[in-house]
Amino acid sequence: MDLKLKIWRQKNAAAKGKIVDYDISEVSSDMSFLEMLDVLNKELTEKGDEPVSFDHDCREGICGSCSLQINGRPHGPDGGITTCQLHMRKFKNGDSIVIEPFRAKAFPIVKDLIIDRSAFDRVQHAGAFISVNTSGNTQDANATPINKGNADHAFDAASCIGCGACVAACKNASAMLFVAAKVSQYALLPQGQVEREMRVTNMVSQMDEEGFGACTNTGACEAECPKGISITNIARMNREFIGSNLKS
Repeated sequence: MDLKLKIWRQKNAAAKGKIVDYDISEVSSDMSFLEMLDVLNKELTEKGDEPVSFDHDCREGICGSCSLQINGRPHGPDGGITTCQLHMRKFKNGDSIVIEPFRAKAFPIVKDLIIDRSAFDRVQHAGAFISVNTSGNTQDANATPINKGNADHAFDAASCIGCGACVAACKNASAMLFVAAKVSQYALLPQGQVEREMRVTNMVSQMDEEGFGACTNTGACEAECPKGISITNIARMNREFIGSNLKS
């Protein structure tokens, strides 16, 4: 398969970036998208050119670091997967593929396709934690009865990998789905009750401070989320936030 790649190249955060065209040949349909980029970088390196910088780690759809905007869609044309799980069989011979980093004020570009997602870390540091008894008399978590429905919803919310697709898909670059998932996974479990009111207030405040936009209510975040996180979590976070403010 022969392809034309249009890739965003940017030397550093301060430099001006641009789209650069690359031709790549003999791409196997069995390759993953990142393996295709590996092949391109091998060719560029052999020619003495600067390889394309992109983030990756597990390549198993777990870490969320391989976030790319492919032909205008976070993680590309397939559904319910991350970029590393996208295979080249989703493209046809002769296709042009535009590859860009996720675009958001809170996700500044570091180099080429690599973005700084540390804003997500700071939001989590603001409240995504629980108090744990470390006295040596810690209660076994399995000994705490939890409603099956709440447990299922909490696990669904906890499947968020923090890739940022929700932000990239939103025209306001909102992080509401990400923050709501983190708030929900604790709000639904007894272990998360100690910091419940403080958690949602602090995390929403930090989200706003980082420069993420407001929710558009269009549902684009859920549609592009590789883990299918539901926007019902946003409704839960709003309820938690209102309740917290009424009590304070």
